[in-house]
Amino acid sequence: MSDSWPRRRLLAILRRASEPMDARELAVETGQHVTTVRFHLDVLTRESLVCQVQQPPRGRGRPRIGYTAVQRTVGYQELAQVLADQLGADPKRRLDASVTAGRAWAAKMDDGDRTVETLDDAREVATSLLAELGFAPDRAADVTSSQDTATIRLTACPLRELARTHSEVVCGVHLGLMREVLDRAGQPGAFTASLHPFVEPDLCLARLAPSIALSRA
Repeated sequence: MSDSWPRRRLLAILRRASEPMDARELAVETGQHVTTVRFHLDVLTRESLVCQVQQPPRGRGRPRIGYTAVQRTVGYQELAQVLADQLGADPKRRLDASVTAGRAWAAKMDDGDRTVETLDDAREVATSLLAELGFAPDRAADVTSSQDTATIRLTACPLRELARTHSEVVCGVHLGLMREVLDRAGQPGAFTASLHPFVEPDLCLARLAPSIALSRA
């Protein structure tokens, strides 16, 4: 897919949607103008990442055009096993390499206008990023648990089954992605992030903290 943050966001929304969504619904969801959304949807359609479906009209009028994400057909479980094998037998080495890969991925992203100066800023930026990636963060439960730590509850994972068997690879990439986005949106190293997979069967946690707070712990 072409390197576009708005298109990645639209694709993440469609992947977690239970039914097709039209351009106006997506415009409301993302806060973009409907014409801009249609432009990005056209690109995603040409790249075979989404497909169009006819939906019943609302009231009188022509049928609406809905969009749904094309389901992946790549064997991701096998791919993750190959990558894990190539990264060596040491889980820490695999984790470190995956975090580095996630940072490299984030460095190619369109940063937008996000700025991180406070812990609340960091939580908002991380929550938005994780939502766009398909982690369905529970915004109602996003609370700063102390002066020094913010916790984000993640109720979904786009690669959940892979994460269960290759958490150091899958979670490492997402951790590196989150750390790099926070560094690029604020002062590098000012905040750090950690991921805690499967604290419950369908719940993972992301924790953020100022680096000074971590150094005191």
